[in-house]
Amino acid sequence: MNGPLIVQSDKTLLLEIDHPQAAECRRVIAPFAELERAPEHIHTYRVTPLGLWNARAAGHDAEQVVDALVTYSRYPVPHALLVDVADTMARYGRLQLQKHPVHGLVLSTTDRPVLEEVLRSKKIAPLVGARVDPDTVVVHPSERGQIKQVLLKLGWPAEDHAGYVDGEAHPIHLEEDGWELRPYQRHAVDGFWHGGSGVVVLPCGAGKTLVGAAAMAEAKSTTLILVTNTVSARQWKHELIKRTSLTEDEIGEYSGTRKEIRPVTIATYQVMTTKRKGVYPHLELFDARNWGLVVYDEVHLLPAPVFKFTADLQARRRLGLTATLVREDGREGDVFSLIGPKRFDAPWKEIEAQGYIAPADCCEVRVTLSDSERLMYATAEPEEKYRFCSTTATKRRVVERLVEKHKGDQTLVIGQYIDQLDELGEALNAPVIKGETSNAQREKLFEAFRSKEIGVLVVSKVANFSIDLPEATVAIQVSGTFGSRQEEAQRLGRVLRPKADGHAAHFYSVVARDTVDQDFAAHRQRFLAEQGYAYRIVDADDL
Repeated sequence: MNGPLIVQSDKTLLLEIDHPQAAECRRVIAPFAELERAPEHIHTYRVTPLGLWNARAAGHDAEQVVDALVTYSRYPVPHALLVDVADTMARYGRLQLQKHPVHGLVLSTTDRPVLEEVLRSKKIAPLVGARVDPDTVVVHPSERGQIKQVLLKLGWPAEDHAGYVDGEAHPIHLEEDGWELRPYQRHAVDGFWHGGSGVVVLPCGAGKTLVGAAAMAEAKSTTLILVTNTVSARQWKHELIKRTSLTEDEIGEYSGTRKEIRPVTIATYQVMTTKRKGVYPHLELFDARNWGLVVYDEVHLLPAPVFKFTADLQARRRLGLTATLVREDGREGDVFSLIGPKRFDAPWKEIEAQGYIAPADCCEVRVTLSDSERLMYATAEPEEKYRFCSTTATKRRVVERLVEKHKGDQTLVIGQYIDQLDELGEALNAPVIKGETSNAQREKLFEAFRSKEIGVLVVSKVANFSIDLPEATVAIQVSGTFGSRQEEAQRLGRVLRPKADGHAAHFYSVVARDTVDQDFAAHRQRFLAEQGYAYRIVDADDL
């Protein structure tokens, strides 16, 4: 018993990174355990009910989880924890939503006392109707999403077997001319289709759009696709025309600039959440057609108002696509109950090993502020401290050195603060893309970057999402959204697309030593550590 894992009775798992079995252990516990901290040698995971229910929905049973803990644990696993894992996973599916031939939507149980318990909840009472028999109660069809949310919070997640309306039929098929779905993409589509609705987790650059296209080809129905921005909408349209039988006339864009409703309609989250006089006028797009499939791109960014509407869409198949299920607002439970559980999750390192994404070298470059900068930082107001240490002149000089070091490589410099990015653009003689840059100008610059007319591009957080920069080899992060792990995932994804010459990608994070910048960096890096990427820490003077 000399495994890499220490299993503790408070449901924390300590993984020794330098152990020869660490990588395989991480892969086995990933479906049910969530990474909490990832310093150099010991990573801390936590076993949560939501993690166990996600694993259960993805087809893992308690026996597999127990077996994983016992196999890799260095010491005997606390018996109480094993019992708790089995009990928690057994809660999933004791309540089921089903279609009844006479009464329509019903909630049924395989364990009558559980149904009695939840029916006594004040939050459940308004969502249900008459008792059909001792094990079954009618549910108002419009409350299918709401009841799943409430049951999850009560600790009795319902399995949804109520099925889906087919929606309006529309012919769609993949045109695999000179390409084919990769094995993991096919597994992802099968996992989703078999489960009915749910979330597929894939790294940036691993072809989430193709998974969406293949799901549409399975559904063969009208489809509503929700995306983060207009650039992303146009990329989806471009990919669908290229990879499927759909023509330009069959795909509509519903954004700030266009309002087209077609058999396949791509809408931005921004337009869906535009509020006028206290109402969301564009939410009726959800009812504009009899959609057979709704696709949520970057589901970890789904805005709260759209959650409410997602509760009303339970009779439609729903596919969430994301590189990370981490939500900074903690609403992972809402994604689980309203979009669906995690149906497929491919570890980044596994896809990298198959050659589908580039190997990445992640490096934190620690910068020491000058004495005058340290003094200014020490006396800054608390809310200004992060901005100050993120945007110091010392950082700019380090970025210049890194760009020089990778001269000839396609390099992205990514940051949060516009004045800092403008200064960097000037210092590096590179164009800057920010919120105010028009879509036409953005696309022109991206094309120039792709064709290598431009070697360095400075981008604000508009580049975090859905931008196709396939040949970016180096990313240099100078400032971020505080400690956002999801942002770190998106930014690394910008350089992970496989390189034609087989070279590794380089991801640098320039961090000011002994400041809140360093604290936030540690939090952001948790996500990458969870995916098996180790950060090297180097001193700026040693570059």
